[in-house]
Amino acid sequence: MGGRDVKIPFLRPSPPRLSGLASELQAIEQSRIFTNYGPTNARFERALEEQLLNDAGGCVTVCNATIGLMMAMRAVIERRSGTRWPPSHRRRYALMPSFTFAAAAQAADWIGLTPLFCDVDPDDWSSSAEAEERLIACHGDDIAVIVPYATFGNCVDLERYAQLSERTGIPVVIDAAASLGSLDDQGRGFGAGFAFPVVFSMHATKMFATAEGGVIHCGDRDLIEMLRTMGNFGFGLPRSATMPGLNSKLSEIGALLALGRLGEFEAIVRHRDMLADRYRQLLPDHVFQRMRGRRCACQFMPILPPANFEDRRDEIIAALGADGIGAAAYFSPHVAEQPFFRSRSISDDLSVTAHLSHSILALPLWDEMTARTVEAVCEALRAVYGHLRRGALRHLPLPDLAAHVAAQPIGAMSVCMAEVRPS
Repeated sequence: MGGRDVKIPFLRPSPPRLSGLASELQAIEQSRIFTNYGPTNARFERALEEQLLNDAGGCVTVCNATIGLMMAMRAVIERRSGTRWPPSHRRRYALMPSFTFAAAAQAADWIGLTPLFCDVDPDDWSSSAEAEERLIACHGDDIAVIVPYATFGNCVDLERYAQLSERTGIPVVIDAAASLGSLDDQGRGFGAGFAFPVVFSMHATKMFATAEGGVIHCGDRDLIEMLRTMGNFGFGLPRSATMPGLNSKLSEIGALLALGRLGEFEAIVRHRDMLADRYRQLLPDHVFQRMRGRRCACQFMPILPPANFEDRRDEIIAALGADGIGAAAYFSPHVAEQPFFRSRSISDDLSVTAHLSHSILALPLWDEMTARTVEAVCEALRAVYGHLRRGALRHLPLPDLAAHVAAQPIGAMSVCMAEVRPS
């Protein structure tokens, strides 16, 4: 929006560099195996199970997490019902929060389900248990699958979902796009051993950054092998389709990037965790997501500004951007507000979702950031609040806002950027 060059970007993807993996690339070339669940992919799946998922089940890679969600939803529905999809001609729903990324709703739509949106908890920002129960009581057997979202990498109560499925007969798929690296209350990798599929993303913008890709984990190894077959055109033995299938396979080069990320991952998670703690220390008057488990895999830092600035979120983002600091609004608009889903979904009361979507501010958090970078972001944010209190920004339309702030350097950002840039 005008102003200065970006000094502190909102996201700065840093997947492993292929240029540093020359010998491994050469080995792939010499093997002449480039895909089809090759040896590099097998090494990654096994290493992931051992290092992040407590060896408590199996996993299968996918080309991206959205495809993974599609496959997982269809697999658990068919497995639970014992029939091929669709089991009936009536409308069927996928129960999920609207405060999420559009991928889960798109996946449901692609397999013929209608998204049924519930509200979220005001503290941890994941699906409200009360809202889920209300919709299950209302729609009953018309709900084909429950798709909770592990919001912003946070953990969710998997034991509750296991019990909910046992009581209602509705299968579950966990959308854990950003949660690879999170730890539950027992210090286990989030999702380890869960009876239903847990779908993780390895997109470049996630903390477990490759380029594009995903992985499905489940404590039920038979279900993982079903998903592996499904992801290879449904081919069983002999080489012919034995079930619904598509091509979801991750390339050997994608698996090599994932192996490279896994090797450095623990240090990255610990560093980002330190940066997140620094944000919490410096912004005590802001509302942070209530964390579940021992550790959250932080993709960025989502906050709610102080109450008197909640309706100024867009101005805050523009003012920060004018001084070279990237910020964003996740998820705004929330999914039920997005044009494609307005007429293709059903929504319950979404009051908490609407408030979060209207107010939430996402601040930078990436691998090479330092504590000093976080301090500079927070100091700049405080200075923006000062401008807003004085009314200096109140009456300016957003296109002019950036130029206004650019002409008036904001406190901390007048320091030498050499002190702020990552080392």
